[in-house]
Amino acid sequence: MRLVLASRSPQRRAILERLGVDFVVRPGDVDELAHGDPDTVARENALRKAAAAAPGEGEVVLAVDTIVALDGELYGKPQSAADARRTLGALSGRTHTVISGVVLLEGGGEPLVHSAATAVSFREIDQRLLEWYVATGEWQERSGGYAVQQAGGALVRQIEGDYTNVVGLPLALLLDVWPSLLDAVPSSPAVR
Repeated sequence: MRLVLASRSPQRRAILERLGVDFVVRPGDVDELAHGDPDTVARENALRKAAAAAPGEGEVVLAVDTIVALDGELYGKPQSAADARRTLGALSGRTHTVISGVVLLEGGGEPLVHSAATAVSFREIDQRLLEWYVATGEWQERSGGYAVQQAGGALVRQIEGDYTNVVGLPLALLLDVWPSLLDAVPSSPAVR
């Protein structure tokens, strides 16, 4: 099986590369849901991404959509520095949930659809910390306006659950539902 990652996310690519997994990148352009039940939105967006990648013979498409939710509100990718300030201000001193919808779609098969949730508690973000972080520019193209694996880690007090889910690819879930992922590692004993 050839793994196709239906994502432009450099974080998802990096996680797979660190594992040594062979894959190709084939993102598609889709209209994503921005409102609704967080778990449903994440799953549906991942399904749309998987379908857009159109798996061929011998291919498995991996599509993921990661969202940030707090009190039923979804916090997507901020569109401006002012939007990033509003988002981070809303998350300040509170615990939000990072939800990833994960879809595996094999050519001609039914999609496997799952989701993972991780609780992330932010420290109180004072004006100095907020302006410092917004100036990094990391908030761009990031759900919730932060990158936990980079300078955004300074905003976080505690994580309960899968850290890689917060980065953008819930590895624990992925290996639970598709253990043969490691067969795509060239040095894996399973493919010798």
